[in-house]
Amino acid sequence: MADVSAAQIKMLRERTGAGMMDCKKALTECNSDMEKACDFLREKGLAAAAKKEGRVAAEGTVESYIHGGGRIGVLIEVNCETDFVAKNPEFKSVAKDIAMHIAAMNPIDVTLLLEQPFIKDAGQKIGDLINNAVQKFGERTEIGRFVRFSIS
Repeated sequence: MADVSAAQIKMLRERTGAGMMDCKKALTECNSDMEKACDFLREKGLAAAAKKEGRVAAEGTVESYIHGGGRIGVLIEVNCETDFVAKNPEFKSVAKDIAMHIAAMNPIDVTLLLEQPFIKDAGQKIGDLINNAVQKFGERTEIGRFVRFSIS
């Protein structure tokens, strides 16, 4: 097993948003290989999301995004399990980022939205962004609905 430095843990944490101990474990398991550790954490996030699938996400937030000098607007509902997470600035930031993505990419429904590559990071899909939120906040997170308005 390779020794894992605090700098490596910090770097992985900044890249993935995962907890410090999860990053340390991932780096230890992957012999300090950053890419493999990212994949390890992503798979762990998918497993965590699958475990939370049966839970009810009855809380959440509605975020808005206005783009193009007021010519495009988006409202999005992102659901979670508790109001504590719904009020978290990082949760609201995820919702705002997805709203911005909707303004730019104009998906027709939630299913197609989840499959689109995220405009801020083409290496991950919107569905991956949601799974990362599940891992980060420890609650089921889902996109309830959205609407996009534009002036032609």
